[in-house]
Amino acid sequence: MARVTTETIQVTGIRCERCVQRLAAVLSGHEGLEYANANLVGQVTLGWDEELTNRDELLAAMAAGGFYAAPTAE
Repeated sequence: MARVTTETIQVTGIRCERCVQRLAAVLSGHEGLEYANANLVGQVTLGWDEELTNRDELLAAMAAGGFYAAPTAE
């Protein structure tokens, strides 16, 4: 059985419903992505199959579409 990892990431570049749709198009067909949900404040919840993809690949796909993970405070 596949191991699905879930994470909510704060993303820059989402300002309207059209941006959410654009993000959906960027992630559409990404192998291993089980689901993605975004809201208008830039929170994107991703679920992915660890055997097929990883966080870095998903972040790279989003960045290619103009959506970047916001820096996290440490």
